[in-house]
Amino acid sequence: MKTLVVYLMAMPETPELARAAVEAGADVIELGFPFSDPLADGPVIRRAGERSLAAGMRTGRCLEVLAQTRAVVDVPLIPMTYASIFDAYGWERLEADARAAGASSFIVPDLPADSHDGLRRVQLVAPTSTDARLQLAADSTDGWLYLVTVTGTTGARVELAPSLAPLAARARRATELPLYAGFGISTPEHARAAAELVDGVVVGSRAVEAAEEGPDELGRLVASLRAALDEVSVVA
Repeated sequence: MKTLVVYLMAMPETPELARAAVEAGADVIELGFPFSDPLADGPVIRRAGERSLAAGMRTGRCLEVLAQTRAVVDVPLIPMTYASIFDAYGWERLEADARAAGASSFIVPDLPADSHDGLRRVQLVAPTSTDARLQLAADSTDGWLYLVTVTGTTGARVELAPSLAPLAARARRATELPLYAGFGISTPEHARAAAELVDGVVVGSRAVEAAEEGPDELGRLVASLRAALDEVSVVA
């Protein structure tokens, strides 16, 4: 079965949204801890981060939301944030507190694979990654390798990036771990096409948009993505 990762920004209502997503078929929840200068995020997630910060969602409060989310779902929960948040809070302290609150791993998109190797995390690779950097990320990643389908920021796009196929082929030569693709995947059609090439997909901006409409709308989106993924046979 293909894996569906759904991104949600940390907010007071996130536990309820996460439960709706999981009930509709999400296998993993990626939980955004907001940052004032999110270099990898497009306009939708950037605005969500601004709303989160305006609602008082600093790191300590995000950890509370993480714990509350862990109390209502039993899927992997992966905080996604930036290295500056770790710098400010303390690397070992944030890792320990997040794991105590229920984190399964971490995603830190602005942290190179060869930095802070004591922090076990999901590594990202992009079409611009050299073979050497791709291998380094594959060798150190935690559980699965995150394939960034495009060069640039997150955000919905009209069609699946053609760069995914060659990137997936290179990644499969580097590792036997699952490959999940994200950035620009926003429709069931995108998800189905990506799943022909990889083991799962990450849906961010479109999930954040649906979450703004409430749990029911998010659940409908996730159910449509789940149905599309279930149409695709497992990659050999």
